[in-house]
Amino acid sequence: MPRIRWTMIFMCFLANVINFVDRANLAIAAPSIRAELGLGAVGMGLVLSAFFWTYAFLQLPAGWFIDKVGVRVSLALAVGWWSAFTIATGAARGLAQLVGVRLMLGVGEAAAIPSFAKVAFNWFPRSERGLASSIFDSGSRVGSALSLPLVAWLISLVGWRGSFVITGGLGVVWALAWWFIYRDPERYRAIAPAAVDALLAQRAAPAAAVTSDENAGTVSWLDLFRYRTVWGMMIGLFCLNFAIYFFITWFPSYLLQSRGFSLASLGTWGMLPALLAIPGGWLGGLVSDSLFKRGWSATAARKTCLVIGMLLSSSIALSVLVQSTWACLALFALAYASLSFAGANVWTLVGEVAPTSAHVASLGGIQNFAGNLAGIFITTFTGVMLAITKGSFVIPLMVAGSLCVVGALSYLFVVGKVEPLPLLPRARTAKIARHEAA
Repeated sequence: MPRIRWTMIFMCFLANVINFVDRANLAIAAPSIRAELGLGAVGMGLVLSAFFWTYAFLQLPAGWFIDKVGVRVSLALAVGWWSAFTIATGAARGLAQLVGVRLMLGVGEAAAIPSFAKVAFNWFPRSERGLASSIFDSGSRVGSALSLPLVAWLISLVGWRGSFVITGGLGVVWALAWWFIYRDPERYRAIAPAAVDALLAQRAAPAAAVTSDENAGTVSWLDLFRYRTVWGMMIGLFCLNFAIYFFITWFPSYLLQSRGFSLASLGTWGMLPALLAIPGGWLGGLVSDSLFKRGWSATAARKTCLVIGMLLSSSIALSVLVQSTWACLALFALAYASLSFAGANVWTLVGEVAPTSAHVASLGGIQNFAGNLAGIFITTFTGVMLAITKGSFVIPLMVAGSLCVVGALSYLFVVGKVEPLPLLPRARTAKIARHEAA
């Protein structure tokens, strides 16, 4: 059983690597695309943001869908879908077609992260879920780091169109492998009944107190929006992703245009922040789990890592103000590593506070919906600011740093105790906020 569960979470890690390579390849190819198709900064900002519209808004039904059909079906379908439209990007001939394929890419990728969180919940007890979440979450950093040298090399070899065909093909292979490999732990009861029963007993937190009312014990999908903690998680991830998505979208252009990087140096030194973010995420999961195992409450263990990570990540605002390229890269690396440190615990929260196991992916989708509204704002806002300020990245990066502080405050004061949200009848769900504050 232990070996099997690590196989499952490693598969999620690989899917997230592919996820972010397919997401970031457009940003790396952006200068080549703009030159060939004649797109301006505002047009490129529209293309970069198109993905996030469908990706963000479809998080809401995606989480519900995952809880209904299970992660075997949801991930095979999602990865196959987005891989097909990654390949299709290579055939785009203008602004409208680029926007269209990016919208469809967002449809497929919407089910990815909530599915990963559900896999971590399914296969790992609370005391190890921080590390499990950090592993699949670090796939985004590995994908971002690999995309720079990989896509830059592919563009030099087969052009930007061919690079999309090759990276999309990786996802098709993964989707087939997932369909044949993955099963929920309950399917292994005949092989290792004691191990499965022990996992099922450990993976959820003790149930929160519920009312004795005969109609108690139900929380609908819409009821999740009534919890103060859920809104705190949404605000926190919005702020975190506002900074992270700068790295995934405009960061290569910043290094090329503002710091004078060549395409070759972009593929080497430009990947430094994403590389350091990988162990940063693992450290966030390990520290959080270690504190929990040492007797800290889940609230103290998870929130400590979230708040420290978010506060340190505000250093992204300073990166644009320093003259030295090396100091700039160092500040970017600190910011990205700190965002990853916090990010591992963001996805641990989903399993910790979900009212029941049937709400894990739904809650993850709601959280990720808010988080990815940030993708729309950072891409479009940066494009508009570049047009207004004639190429300056100062305002977007200062705003990103400020929001990191706001995110820290949200996790500290808006998110309540890290425990399962109370099951209450619909007539009384308006009292949830007072319950959490007590």
